[in-house]
Amino acid sequence: MNFKKVARLVHRWLGLTSGLVVFIVSVTGCLYVFQDEIKDATEPWRKVEVQQKPIILPSKLSEIAQKVHPDLEIGRIVYVSKDRAAIVFLTGKGAFYTVHINPYTGAVLHDQNLRKDFFTIVQFIHIYLLLPGPIGKMVVGVSVFIFLVLLITGVCIWWPKRKTQLKRSLTIKFNGKWRRVNYDLHSVLGIYACVIAFIVAFTGLSISYDWVKRGVKQTVNMGTQYASEEKIPTVKLIGLMNSDKLIDASFLESVKRSPNSDMYLIAPVAKGSAILNITVYEEALFYYKSDRYYFNANNGAVIKEVFHRNKSNGLKLNEMSYDLHTGQILGLTGKIIAFISSLVCATLPVTGFLFWRGKRKDKRRALAEKA
Repeated sequence: MNFKKVARLVHRWLGLTSGLVVFIVSVTGCLYVFQDEIKDATEPWRKVEVQQKPIILPSKLSEIAQKVHPDLEIGRIVYVSKDRAAIVFLTGKGAFYTVHINPYTGAVLHDQNLRKDFFTIVQFIHIYLLLPGPIGKMVVGVSVFIFLVLLITGVCIWWPKRKTQLKRSLTIKFNGKWRRVNYDLHSVLGIYACVIAFIVAFTGLSISYDWVKRGVKQTVNMGTQYASEEKIPTVKLIGLMNSDKLIDASFLESVKRSPNSDMYLIAPVAKGSAILNITVYEEALFYYKSDRYYFNANNGAVIKEVFHRNKSNGLKLNEMSYDLHTGQILGLTGKIIAFISSLVCATLPVTGFLFWRGKRKDKRRALAEKA
C-alpha cells in the first residue's frame, strides 16, 4: 500500500468520524466572525458620545451595576473605548449578565442576559456544542485536531504527480457531472482554503488548551525560558485594602502607566487571593497588544508589570491567537478571509460525505452485477 492510499484511508475514516462536529464548529465560526460589526449595527447601547469630562471610576460602575442586580456578584469591568459603553459583568446562581453603562454620565444603557444572547449561544455551540463544559470541549478539541490531520492528508491526496496536472487540480469543472463537480468542490476549495483553515483551527486549539500554548511558546522561543513571564506573583493575604479605593487607585495607575491604550479590563480579586489584575489593550476589541499589571490587594502597590514591548515572541504569538482566529488582525479584510475559509470548511464534510457515499454505491452496484 503506497503513501497516497494510506492518506486516503486515514482521510476518509477520520473525516467520517469528525465531519458533523467540524461542520457545526465551522458554521458557528462563520456566524461569530462578524459579531462585533453586527452588534454595533443592532445594539445602539454599545456606543456613546464622547464627552470632555472624566470618566466614572470602576467603584462607581460597580455600585450602579449592583443596583440593577443586587443578588449577583460583580465580575469583570471593561472600559471598552472612549466612544463605547463601559461593561460590568455579573454572575451568580447560574445567571450571567452584562450591564452597559455610559462611562461619562453613569446612565444604565442596557441590561443584557447573556444566556439569551444570540452570539453567546453561538459561541457556546462553537466551543462546547452546548454539551457540559469538559465533555463539549474535549469533543470539539479532538475533532479540530483531527481536522488538522485531514488538511494535511488532503493536501497529500490532492498533490498532482506531474506539473502538467497542476492547472487541472486547481480548477473546478462546473460543466462536468455532478459527482465530478462535487469532488472538485471538495478538493479544489479545500486546497485554496487549507492554509487559512490550518491557522484558524490551530489558533482555536491554542486559545482552548494551555498545553498547546506552552508548546507554541517553547517552539517559537526555541526552548528559552522567560521566568519573568511565567511566574505569577503571590502575595500573602493580610488585610484587604478598601475594595473601592483599591480598584479605583489601581485603575488610575494603569491609565497613568499605559496612557495611550484604549481598552481596560479589570479582573476581580479572587476569593482568598491578594492580587488584582488589570489588562490594558492598545486598541479596543483587539487583543494582540496588551500590558498587564498586578496589584497587591493589601495596599494597592504594583507588584508586577508586563509590557507588550518586553514580551517574548512566543508569548506575543499566543496573545495574537484570538485576532488570528477571527481574522481581525487584518481588520475587515482579515475577517472576510476568515469567514470565507470557515464557510469552505463547513462544505468539506458535506462534499466529502457525498463523495464517499457515491463511491460506496458504485462498489455495491459492481458487486451486484458480478453476482
